[in-house]
Amino acid sequence: MSDIKKIFLDKLKDFSKELTEYVSDKVGGWKVKGFIDTEKSIYTISSDTKIISKILEIQLFPKFREFADQNGYDIVLAEMQNWYPDLSFVSKENPKIKFAVDIKTTYRLEDYDGFCNGFTLGSHGEYFRERTSAKNIQFPYSEYTSHICLGILYTRALSADIDETRILQLNKLDEITSVIKDFVFFAEEKWKISSDKSGSGNTANIGSIRFIDDILKGNGVFKNLGEKWFDEYWIDHGKIDQKDEKGKPILTPKGKIKKITSLKTYLKYRGEDISKIYPVRPKRKNKKK
Repeated sequence: MSDIKKIFLDKLKDFSKELTEYVSDKVGGWKVKGFIDTEKSIYTISSDTKIISKILEIQLFPKFREFADQNGYDIVLAEMQNWYPDLSFVSKENPKIKFAVDIKTTYRLEDYDGFCNGFTLGSHGEYFRERTSAKNIQFPYSEYTSHICLGILYTRALSADIDETRILQLNKLDEITSVIKDFVFFAEEKWKISSDKSGSGNTANIGSIRFIDDILKGNGVFKNLGEKWFDEYWIDHGKIDQKDEKGKPILTPKGKIKKITSLKTYLKYRGEDISKIYPVRPKRKNKKK
């Protein structure tokens, strides 16, 4: 099974390199300029990240179908908007072989050299903890051969260059500034780019590391520990009480028992070597700023 996983991932990595040209114009901007109505008026796309992500997914679906057909897979799209994953690749020859591919987008941070805003890598809630659960997931988690992030990194256009109030005609298409540009696509198993921090607010989402070079090389905090530790950490995340050297619960300022939400604390709790944690690159402000 490891050979099947490697072959699929290698092909997906090669395929991802083709996608930059597919979505980009001649100067590196996004080919999608806006929405068009029946009178052929074009409305500029908002820079809202959710809108950008959804349009990119729609733009890329034909290419994913092409990739699947060329490599002997069927594609199953997530039945509901909030289900995991975005795409399930199911082998035509052996339907027991399935790959979860989640399309994730994020933007480079202007004030920090080499850093992005980070990805959310899916929930560590019920379907992650209960590997046979069918809640909010296309197929049970345990049925997937591998869980992969198809990542898209881009740079946002300056807000001063975007005028969402303008309406243009087709012959003025070149006058519309692309809201995003300079794409980098990659494919990687999600555990390899994971951090030990949640990805967003109070939701049970796994967060990625943020240093772009480490993302592209798969140098997440679990690199030296392996997928087993990634699974166990995120299954237990926020569930175990923190205790002091005497075994007493450690309390928050509000009097609640602190939970283990860092990999260092978790490995100490499990009696493991914390030096195996791959170090996270600290963000540093751009000198020009």
